[in-house]
Amino acid sequence: MGDEPAEAESDGEAVARLRATAHPVRLRIMSLLTAEAMSAAEVARALDLTHANASYHLRVLHDIGELVVESEERIRGGMAKRYRYDATREVPLRTHAVDDRIAYARANALEVERRLREAAEGSASSSDLEAWVPVDTWRRALDLLHEASHLLHAAAQPAGTPDTVHISATTTAFTMAGGLTGESARWRP
Repeated sequence: MGDEPAEAESDGEAVARLRATAHPVRLRIMSLLTAEAMSAAEVARALDLTHANASYHLRVLHDIGELVVESEERIRGGMAKRYRYDATREVPLRTHAVDDRIAYARANALEVERRLREAAEGSASSSDLEAWVPVDTWRRALDLLHEASHLLHAAAQPAGTPDTVHISATTTAFTMAGGLTGESARWRP
């Protein structure tokens, strides 16, 4: 990533992107496609969806730029696109209305709840905090969260790969009102 921040999206583009991803099935699809490119049929089988439903969600995510077409292959006289989610790509700075961020948080909460129902015994970490911390501590914590997220996304393997562990990792961290805001508190990767 370069030193220059990505260009900000228009409010309409940002809202469309957020609303499109604020859906539990689409969140599952993006997670699934982090590890490998898959066709609509493969996504449908992996997530127990109909082919039409998987195709619809893939198109929505592709149309807003969340998925890329990694390849196309001929199958039974037609073309099957294989989609991939690249969590390490440069994403424009996002500005959203609070209601849109809340919709995304609710979709994320539903997905985390689904994952918790499938949780296995093993190591885990959970944390919740609302506090006042020095700006340098805040920036360092955000750097570490960002690094951990990129590490996990980059190491994602196809489901069932030998010697891998099936994990769930969700982070949400933001500056609250009442203290320093704007440029003085902004994260600088």
